[in-house]
Amino acid sequence: MLLEVKDIVLNYGKIQALHGLTIEVEQGEIVALIGANGAGKTSTMRAVSGVRGVASGSIMFDGHDVTSLRADQRMRQGLVLAPEGRGIFPGMTVVENLEMGAYTRRDRAEVAKDFDRVYDLFPRLGERKKQFGGTMSGGEQQMLAIGRALMSRPKLLLLDEPSMGLAPMLIQQIFSIIKEIAEQGTTILVVEQNAKQALTLANRAYVLETGNIVKTGTGAELLDDTSIREAYLGVA
Repeated sequence: MLLEVKDIVLNYGKIQALHGLTIEVEQGEIVALIGANGAGKTSTMRAVSGVRGVASGSIMFDGHDVTSLRADQRMRQGLVLAPEGRGIFPGMTVVENLEMGAYTRRDRAEVAKDFDRVYDLFPRLGERKKQFGGTMSGGEQQMLAIGRALMSRPKLLLLDEPSMGLAPMLIQQIFSIIKEIAEQGTTILVVEQNAKQALTLANRAYVLETGNIVKTGTGAELLDDTSIREAYLGVA
């Protein structure tokens, strides 16, 4: 098992956002986490990535207990987050943003190969190498955020709401690229409010409500689940 999150509790002051949450991700999978606004999806990503510490529970990654490690320490081990809201550096160029993704690496020849990989996945970034991130469209910024994460050579790529704020045509493009990244060998945990896209993409998925996992199954099983269709897909 690549990622084992067991019974984690996460608090914001006196507010408990996650209530003993447990999820698993196997090597090579795409796992989706779906739920309504306020369900705890982003809190889960913050806990897994180390952006926010947990009050209790454990997080095992690639056979190691990373529960007490900082976000940068987890990133060095291959647990890499592309955050909600993109989080790019607006005053840096595309190249500089991508370089930040590789700042811990010393294998310069392999870094150069990863630049080529990112430009192959996102040709738009290759066309805009010297453009400042803050002047790019929302879709281009999302591509840049994912590209920057890939420059860290993740063993597990955490994607938090990759379709947020994007037009339908761009959403299709982003999810097609996510599928291609997985086919190239990167394991993915994706948090997504667009349940249909997420479940169509995912090998397995978890449904999160108010900080608790309430249902799990394959993406296809949950797409066919009447309660899921009514709650998240708008169809009976």
